[in-house]
Amino acid sequence: MADLSDPKAALHHYLRQTRDDLIWKLDGLSERDARLPRTPTGNNLLGVVKHCLNIEAGYFGLTFGREFPTPGDLVPMEMYDEDPQADWYARQDETKDGLIDLYRRVAVFADETIERLPLDAPGRVPWWRPGHQDVTLHRIIIHVTCDIARHAGHADIMREEHDGATGLRQDNTNIPGGYDWPAYVTKLTAIADRFA
Repeated sequence: MADLSDPKAALHHYLRQTRDDLIWKLDGLSERDARLPRTPTGNNLLGVVKHCLNIEAGYFGLTFGREFPTPGDLVPMEMYDEDPQADWYARQDETKDGLIDLYRRVAVFADETIERLPLDAPGRVPWWRPGHQDVTLHRIIIHVTCDIARHAGHADIMREEHDGATGLRQDNTNIPGGYDWPAYVTKLTAIADRFA
């Protein structure tokens, strides 16, 4: 367990935990179920993972003058001009296991950046608008953790709608056991209907 009294260790701990929480939402899913669009805008569980691994590679790479060892595995920046959703879905030649493995390699790369640099290390985010590009490692860890946490929340809902699997973490659902969920939904619907 990280020494959570140390600010850098605490930030890094929560980033790692959020990353792991996102990846485990794919556990037990078939290739089709991982890719299947679950919202009107095409969000899918595997696409969320692909998006987040590209986020981490960029923010903990280019921002601090580092290049991911196998950049061809990532969505190149120029691809976004051709397809702005390029990192939100798995291509036919990509697999669930392959993208999870890539995310784990990106995580090692991101963790190296965090471990090597002090929190006040300067960086520059080239894709942010001018005047807002200069950052510190501290800010980027917070930014990326918030971004991944938001997408982990999307994954929570998509997975629950798919097969009812819920939970905060793989080892702790944080959901009351033995609860009558249909009755609970009925109760909330009745309260909402009072405002119809």
